[in-house]
Amino acid sequence: MKIFRGIPAERDRQACALTIGNFDGVHRGHQALLAQVVAAARARRLVPAVMTFEPHPREFFAPLAAPPRISNLRDKLQALAAFGIERVFVQHFNRRFAAVGAEEFIDRYLVQGCRVRWLAVGDDFRFGCRRAGDIELLRAHAASGGYEVAQLATVTDGAERVSSSAVRAALAAGDLARAAQLLGRPYAISGRVLHGAKLGRTIGYPTLNLRIAHKRPAAHGVFAVRVHGVGPQPLPGVASVGLRPTVDDSGRWLLEVHLFDFAASIYGRLVRVEFLRKLRDEEKFDTLDALTAAIRSDAAAARALFAGALAP
Repeated sequence: MKIFRGIPAERDRQACALTIGNFDGVHRGHQALLAQVVAAARARRLVPAVMTFEPHPREFFAPLAAPPRISNLRDKLQALAAFGIERVFVQHFNRRFAAVGAEEFIDRYLVQGCRVRWLAVGDDFRFGCRRAGDIELLRAHAASGGYEVAQLATVTDGAERVSSSAVRAALAAGDLARAAQLLGRPYAISGRVLHGAKLGRTIGYPTLNLRIAHKRPAAHGVFAVRVHGVGPQPLPGVASVGLRPTVDDSGRWLLEVHLFDFAASIYGRLVRVEFLRKLRDEEKFDTLDALTAAIRSDAAAARALFAGALAP
């Protein structure tokens, strides 16, 4: 898969079948859309492509009110590739881009920049400065722009619409099973193992530390997890996603994972942490001894789960 920051240079442009969106989580609704894009591309001998945004537009306009992030950019791109997308245009959402008018967006970004020949959007899709553009405007310019417009159907799971909002709600409630059902796979976060403060090592629970790039992750608390990328098989452990209020007042989110019976140094390794069961919310403890006791209890609970219902 080729990834472009913004629209590609003239020499790299290829006619494509395209869809546009944030694709946070790449859930089953997104997957149905991606399947349509890939099918349309194959039928028309086009390249299947996605345009997405970084940061999320709502993070730009209203950072404090923006929705929590389900996935980081790396995980989103990997998921898009897994479902057949061959090109991704990552558009940096900044003040200049937010000021682009709807018709300019069609001409400069879609027709010229991406060379779109087939475009799929939902009936509620809005674009351009002040969200002035809609599907009807895209259709009005389709003939002159040389592209087709397809309208997407909503994907439901029972009576519920499959959406990023539904995934966020499941993660916020600690319902990992429901989140996995909506995503079509277990919820996971990937990242490279970083050096930390080494506090876990001093209290008998060394951790792998992964940075959370965004300020509001959709999942937070303490979880039973499996970690992929450390050895030939995924390894069980217990993880915390949070602000570490007992030992850190920086406000920096961190994913810390304690792997059971593991002591190797793997700094810099890219790993994927698969979340299986929420154990509790994050807490602030009065003493380091109280924190250690809580970690001990969390590890015992996770081990028990792996010995029973979560055993491979």
